Amino acid sequence: MAVVHTELPWLSFAVSHRFEVAALALGGLLVIGALLSGVARRTFVSLPAVFVLAGFVLGDGVTGVVHLDPRSSFVSELATVALIVILFRDGLEVDGELLQSHWSLPFRKLALAMPLTAVIVAVGTRVLTGLSWTESFLVGALLSPTDPVLSSSVVTNPRVPAVVRHSLNLESGLNDGLALPAVLAFTAALATDGGHFVWWRFVIENIALGFAVGVVLGFAAAWLAPRNVRLEGGIPPHQRSLFALGTAFATYGVAVLTPHGNGLIAVYVAAIVLGIRRPDVRRYFDRQAADLVELVKLGIFVVFGSLLTLDGLFGSGWAAVGVVVVTLLIARPVAVFAALARTATDVPTRAFMAWFGPKGVATMTFSLLVLSQRIAAGSTIFDLAALTVFCSIFAHGATDTAGAEWLARRAEAKEALVAVPAVAARGVHQPAHEDGEQDEGDESADQRPEHGANLT
Repeated sequence: MAVVHTELPWLSFAVSHRFEVAALALGGLLVIGALLSGVARRTFVSLPAVFVLAGFVLGDGVTGVVHLDPRSSFVSELATVALIVILFRDGLEVDGELLQSHWSLPFRKLALAMPLTAVIVAVGTRVLTGLSWTESFLVGALLSPTDPVLSSSVVTNPRVPAVVRHSLNLESGLNDGLALPAVLAFTAALATDGGHFVWWRFVIENIALGFAVGVVLGFAAAWLAPRNVRLEGGIPPHQRSLFALGTAFATYGVAVLTPHGNGLIAVYVAAIVLGIRRPDVRRYFDRQAADLVELVKLGIFVVFGSLLTLDGLFGSGWAAVGVVVVTLLIARPVAVFAALARTATDVPTRAFMAWFGPKGVATMTFSLLVLSQRIAAGSTIFDLAALTVFCSIFAHGATDTAGAEWLARRAEAKEALVAVPAVAARGVHQPAHEDGEQDEGDESADQRPEHGANLT
């Protein structure tokens, strides 16, 4: 220990000033990330990848400047706060997209592809590693949600067909909350070593009570929110956003303290109810709280990266690599192709949506939550999920722009092929009536409006 202090005195300084060093690291990364955001958008490197890699370099994996105990209250509480904010944001977005016309594809992927992905990953984990079935299914539940942040060009590029963007965005917004009950159930079963865990009691005490609290407080918040949208004499937009955020944390507290239900499920359900009843609150929250959500996500990226070590990531050897391959190249494609069978989508479109199911913030926060529990195989489960997320960040971040441009060009070429016969058909001379008169719709060309003219 003395040798370390002699050769690397800055390490002792970092240990004695942990909060200050962590604040400096996070603040510096936010500044650098903001300055490099324009450059990153034009390259294959994504900001999430930069923040995870920076956390890895600053953490015990390389320099040890930022040292965090994975089972500390700080890590578990940070994961809880992040989940409250992220799940509430995801729940609010349900009404904004679910009630639109293209709901069939995301519904199929949520109801069929997501559970099938979890099962395939669980089976692969069980075969490749020495984990039990319950532990393997926990890995499957952790790796079933997707994250649009890691494929932003796919869901924001207007040239990508709207049905594809909508499907991927809505799927990633909803699958966090849908995966949560399974993650919590398997975690609870493992935390008690399977000895005193009763499934029906867990469903009643956690899921049912959490759902009930979420519904009640969601309706209460929708009723309390003022309906006057004018700023004069009303509540400013940022205060309306704070009202929504306050609802999220209050719902979590009520669900956990009073009936001992699950606060995260309550937050997600309350957000869905509030978003459906009061879409104006959702709009204010989207505009005003975007920076807060982004800050929480980037903080999770850094903390997640700081907990990674090469020994931990590859502690299971080739079995860990096998789990990554099964998750990204087998489970997701097989599940998506099965779910979208007999739909109007063609094979390239299905392949595109099958590939762009990246693993990101939800898997990270769920994994941190699992790691903070006293589970025998918690570190192994975290490392398997971490390696998958780490590979997904770089693989999907490096291919999202090129993939989006490929699908956009393909869609535009397809539209052009459809448009040419239609234009030709409109230009074909219509046969005259037997009396030699033209159709009423075939007036002379000079009476028709010019191409591009205003037709109002």
